[in-house]
Parts: sequence; structure tokens; C-alpha cells
Amino acid sequence: MRRTKAEAEETRQNILSAAEQIFFEKGVSNATMEEVATAAGVTRGAIYWHFANKTDLFLELYNTVKIPQEDMVARDIETDQSEDILGDIERVASEWLDVMRIDEQRQRVFAILLRCDYAGDLAPVLERQQEVHDYHTKILNTAFERALNRGQMDARWTPQAATNLLRWTMQGLCSEWLLFGRRFDLPVEGKKGLRQLFSSFRSAAG
Repeated sequence: MRRTKAEAEETRQNILSAAEQIFFEKGVSNATMEEVATAAGVTRGAIYWHFANKTDLFLELYNTVKIPQEDMVARDIETDQSEDILGDIERVASEWLDVMRIDEQRQRVFAILLRCDYAGDLAPVLERQQEVHDYHTKILNTAFERALNRGQMDARWTPQAATNLLRWTMQGLCSEWLLFGRRFDLPVEGKKGLRQLFSSFRSAAG
């Protein structure tokens, strides 16, 4: 009997969920497609019907969950309509910390990305992350430049330096929180750091 599109999509989502769990437990390089198939309750053939190989599966898993590099860029900081550009960027970053604290899927996928060895066949996943990084770095840099031109940002900061430090702060917070046992309250401590960071970004006049 021919499977419906709904059944095929359900199988595909089951495979992605199983891959997420297996990759998290064993690491992407050590995991096998057979293990993913067993966890998903399907045959290896079913996996290869949906995904060309493990790299293709990993890429799709990456695409299902947004991580800091992507989520920090919201529509309202991409436009030129905001009255408080720095406030909008800080708000988006703060909201992301709240989401990260409660969203276990994002936690697992981000942890997988942090632990992954991108050599060999998995290099395309790193390339995809670099593409996302470059795109959103450009948007954040433009937003900081806009704030600087409007006199909202301390002239001692360059847009590039502000963008880099914000990215490093967010990624460092999340990485340490995930890799070292969640030893601090991510939203509480993270927002304290963001307030101090954005206070240094703001001009006295702004």
C-alpha cells in the first residue's frame, strides 16, 4: 500500500527525533545510521529514502532548530523603524536566553554542534553554520552602525566590535552553561551581563 504524504512526513520527523537523541548521546561521528534507524523504528532504507547520508540528516537537524547566531536577529532590528535600536537588540538577546533555558530540543542540538568534529564528511555542516554566521553578522553590524549614526551608541565602539562582542558573549554563555552542567541561572546571569554590555554601548546623550 502506498504511503500518504502525511505518513511519509511523520516517518521523516521520527527519524529526525531519533537522530537528535542518538547524536546527542554518542556524538555525530560515532553514531551510525543503523542506530538511528533502530531508535526511529524504521529500516535503514527508510532513512535513505528521506536523507542521502548522515551529513544530509545532520544538516536537516541543524535547520530544524535555530541557535543564537540565527535567533538573535529579529525582524524589528533588520528594519530602519526602531526608535531604540540598542534596546531592541538587547531585548532579542535576552528573550533568546529565556527560550534556551526551557527548550530542551535547542539545548540538545546546540550541545551536538558544540561537540561535533567537523572534519571529513561533516564539513558541509560547518560551512552552513558559517553562511548563517556571516549573514546575521552583517545584519547586526548594520543595526549597530545605524545606532552609531543616530547618536545612540558611544563613539568609542565600532559596529564591528560591538557585533563581535555580543556574539562572543552569547555563545560563551550558552556554551559554558551547556558543557559544564548548568552551574548558573542562564537567563538571570546572562541578562545581568547583557545589561552591563549594552550600558557600555550606549552614548551618554542617547
